Amino acid sequence: MARVVHIHPESPQQRLLAQAAGFIRDGAIVALPTDSCYALGCHLGDKEAMDRIRQIRQMDERHHLTLMVRDLSEIAHFARVDNAQYRLLKSATPGSYTFILEGTKELPRRVLHPKRKTIGLRVPAHPVALALLEELNEPLLTTTLQLPGDEFPLTEGWEIEDRLDDQLELILDGGSCGTEPTTVIDLTGSVPELIRAGRGSLAPFGLD
Repeated sequence: MARVVHIHPESPQQRLLAQAAGFIRDGAIVALPTDSCYALGCHLGDKEAMDRIRQIRQMDERHHLTLMVRDLSEIAHFARVDNAQYRLLKSATPGSYTFILEGTKELPRRVLHPKRKTIGLRVPAHPVALALLEELNEPLLTTTLQLPGDEFPLTEGWEIEDRLDDQLELILDGGSCGTEPTTVIDLTGSVPELIRAGRGSLAPFGLD
């Protein structure tokens, strides 16, 4: 049964963040609000939790998971980033974007795309997500909280509890944060490639 924690969306309580970080380190899957929509997240090093997330979403290993990080310097730690890519990332982070980049050896092979060795990375612009990352002092492995067969991601805490109560350990209920997922941009080629249009503007990448 999931524990539901009502957390302030703009000034998240430190006590609740510390509890959430403890849950995650102990293997929990958490639902958390972001600047695009709710996400499912778990500890980067927890294979069992990652497998459970894939099962909830019914997605195979070819579907990119997203590493949610605090800032641009962390992106550069987990992905190979050249000067041109860095400038694009700097112009668009934090924000409602997921970037497909080539992963570094700092990442477990199981979280990378099996053929391309890529991963999604993002820096959220939501106070709860950022504060949780700060409390954890490490990234979260995440995916959009959109269930198989649903047209839109879940965005209400009560609905997440109703649908996933027996599959999650923790729901950080920060109120509705919308149903539009991140814009996904592949930066592994010579020019940015749009994979999914979402909340983030396409203008910084010349794709509008």
